[in-house]
Amino acid sequence: MASENGKKSNQSVHTEKNGVDVSVSNSIKALRRLSNKERFRSFCQLFSREDRVLITIVADPDSMASAMAVKRILSRRVQEVVIAHPNNIKRVNNLAMRDLLKIPLVRLKNVKVDEFTKKIVVDSQPSHHPDFQKIEFDAVIDHHPLTTGWAANFVDVRPEYGAVSSMITEYLKAGGIKLSVALSTALFYGIKVDTQNFTAKTTYADVLCFQFLFKHINHNLLKKIETADIRRSELKYFKIAFDAMKMSKNRIYAHLGRVGNPDILVVVADFLTHVHEIGWVIISGQYGEKLIVIFRSDGYKKDAGKLAQKVFGKVGSAGGHRQSARAEVPFKNLPDIDPKTFDTKGLQKFFKSVLK
Repeated sequence: MASENGKKSNQSVHTEKNGVDVSVSNSIKALRRLSNKERFRSFCQLFSREDRVLITIVADPDSMASAMAVKRILSRRVQEVVIAHPNNIKRVNNLAMRDLLKIPLVRLKNVKVDEFTKKIVVDSQPSHHPDFQKIEFDAVIDHHPLTTGWAANFVDVRPEYGAVSSMITEYLKAGGIKLSVALSTALFYGIKVDTQNFTAKTTYADVLCFQFLFKHINHNLLKKIETADIRRSELKYFKIAFDAMKMSKNRIYAHLGRVGNPDILVVVADFLTHVHEIGWVIISGQYGEKLIVIFRSDGYKKDAGKLAQKVFGKVGSAGGHRQSARAEVPFKNLPDIDPKTFDTKGLQKFFKSVLK
């Protein structure tokens, strides 16, 4: 398969074993044998002074912080670094983080990908987003479970880590790179969010990086970011959730109808996890022509990511971690569902045979 610039795509020259690209698997194994300093040098060797580098992310706290750090690493090694994201940032915390920490982001749709000589995807993998599947990446740095159907020259995927921000902090420390207050605060917040304040998947490395960054952060900026939860216009969705929600055993379900911002579903879901004796929170809403479903679990003998994939994986985009996951399904892929009449009972039906 040839790419637009006439070069042969990485995917065409690698074979797969058990569904996993052999080159990707070998690259991961090779990097795991390296020290942090050797891993840092291996990454930097990909780039030259003439390179123009594109870093792509699905913008959230962990990915924004990690991309900001990669940009810092490459800033004096290449000609240009641009961070681009395909998603519309609407969650108030994320907007506050971007603005207060001055993270330079552009929309991917406004970028001419072919003008960049090197491409990196951070806190994601090429198969995670349709726009990423069109790009031939040189480096992939992520902490989600390994997916298939892609290849890259440099692959650092560590699913055991709680946050990519921890992985990139190790890069910075190994390279002896001085961190600004803004970058330290961003990485610190990225770790806090993705480990859910160390109540979700975490390694000792996450803890060490968190402790290292603590000495350099701005606590006032961090507080401003963390407390910027919701717009006044979005308070109505809590009332909708309270009126619509149904409890079954140790689960809360609620369909909020059409929402102006899908991230409000996340805010509501996170709030409802505080309810005592609740093991599952499943919140849905309609955004555009898609059904968005947010999953939260207590993680005890539960896996939100697997549940999302099992219920919606064949009809849309679905996945995540043990305690948090998300699904986005076009209503056209749900011919038996009428968006106008879909409600909490309809949401429950999706899980009737799965959650017993």
